[in-house]
Amino acid sequence: MFINLLMLAPPFYMLEVYDRVLTSRSSITLLMLTLILALLILTMGAIEWVRSRVMVRISTKLDLMLSERVYSASFKQALYTNGMGASSQPMSDLSGLRQFLTGSGVFAFFDAPWIPIYIAVMFYFHPWFGMFTIVGAAIAILLAVFNERATKAKLLSANKENIGALNLLISSQRNAEVVSSMGMLENIMALWKRKSHKVLSLQGSASDLGGIISTISRSWRMLIQSLILGLGAYLVINNEITPGLMTAASLLIGRALAPIDQMIGNWKGFVSARGQYARLNEVLQTIPADPQRMSLPVPKGDLSVEQIIVTPPGGFSPVIKGITFRAPAGASVGILGASAAGKSTLARALLGIWPAQSGKVRLDGADMFQLDRAEVGPYLGYLPQDIELFEGSIADNIARFGELDAEKVVDAAKLAGVHDMILRLPQGYDTVIGAHGGVLSGGQRQRIGLARALYGDPKLVILDEPNSNLDDVGERALGEALIKLKQKGTTLFIITHRVSALAFVDNLLVLSEGQIVMSGARDQVLAQLKAQQSGGSQQVANPASVTPLPPKPSSAGQPGGTPA
Repeated sequence: MFINLLMLAPPFYMLEVYDRVLTSRSSITLLMLTLILALLILTMGAIEWVRSRVMVRISTKLDLMLSERVYSASFKQALYTNGMGASSQPMSDLSGLRQFLTGSGVFAFFDAPWIPIYIAVMFYFHPWFGMFTIVGAAIAILLAVFNERATKAKLLSANKENIGALNLLISSQRNAEVVSSMGMLENIMALWKRKSHKVLSLQGSASDLGGIISTISRSWRMLIQSLILGLGAYLVINNEITPGLMTAASLLIGRALAPIDQMIGNWKGFVSARGQYARLNEVLQTIPADPQRMSLPVPKGDLSVEQIIVTPPGGFSPVIKGITFRAPAGASVGILGASAAGKSTLARALLGIWPAQSGKVRLDGADMFQLDRAEVGPYLGYLPQDIELFEGSIADNIARFGELDAEKVVDAAKLAGVHDMILRLPQGYDTVIGAHGGVLSGGQRQRIGLARALYGDPKLVILDEPNSNLDDVGERALGEALIKLKQKGTTLFIITHRVSALAFVDNLLVLSEGQIVMSGARDQVLAQLKAQQSGGSQQVANPASVTPLPPKPSSAGQPGGTPA
């Protein structure tokens, strides 16, 4: 407010110099007016500096307030869309919005409300000046509106295409081995170039059109300033105003139209910021913040599943169809089934990663999906089929990037049978690995992923194909880890195609098309499967008559313990 008020100082200084100083020839008056002007200009400069610092502080505060929220929403967007919605766009939007707020273009929108006040001053000088300013401002505003209408669609399309090109680049880098091995690089690069060229074409077209309108706007402002001198001269000749008013009006009309000119020049940034705000708002409204939840005691690992129906994110039909069972604390369960039977989907539902459309998964009686992930996460262990390690040291990855407890890290590595392998690496536990564990083999990543799943004291551990990349040494280490988990009373689920891993579970679930078709003691279920494969009379149980899991395994210390 004060900045725009102080902008009136130069025109009024000029008015006083022409009409008062030159007629009175008073050096003292000129000196005093000049000192006052200098003080006002310095004050205006100081306030402008404060205003820019305030905007920087506001943008920083905005980032601090929203960065964690946006990061969390972006993460959940990827989680709830099965990775299809994975994008760094929300964080980029927040960064772009912050940059717009700290730029000079935003101040033009703050100055625009002062245009009517400048017009009122012009009317005070002379009604013709006021009318002339209104005409000039109206044409400048029409140019701004035309600029908005002409460039909006092109800029929005360019932003959309740019996001697509960036996602394609990230996807190709993430699958670099596949792209390289099958000679896909040229095809993907050609697609990326087409998208990039379209972005450049749209941006160039919008910039060309915006540049033309911006040039017309600046030329119009210069013409208006010149024409108002002519109008002022005419009024001076007719003794309606003084020469000082004529010169002051020429200066003030330029100031009145400047915000419009600046808005046109910064319209591209404004459209981008508006789009960034809209996308951020959509993401934050679609994925609300987690509510505060009451802390619960340390879980025991008692897992119950009640008629759950689960559709994977992005899917259209349920993959899990009405499954019910209970695994008491300390139970060990193997999950078998053909491809696409729903095994991995069930694992994600058991961990509360993917919500059930109906039914409940309960850990010690609490709804798994409603638990605070930060609170319950340390008591859960999960080894997915595709092992993803993160940029950082091996120790950090095993410790889940929490506070590094060397003793717990080593204990988890020893439990997973990977301690000696880590020590053979150049920097041992301090060995830094790249994104996705780039310096490690598939088997090494899987064993370190197992150590991460076993870190701390997990009460529920779910292993999805834990031996898919393991050699004989890794298989033996996995078996020893499973025995130790059973001895500790950990509730254990193993999804596997290999019979060797089933030696370490007491119970089996067999899935087919998202339903349990067999369940019970391991040896009993294996015998049923063998009889079925050999064409015996024993048939797969009807899902409606599935035998529930035994309430408690009788032996947790040795593989193949007979359930009670």
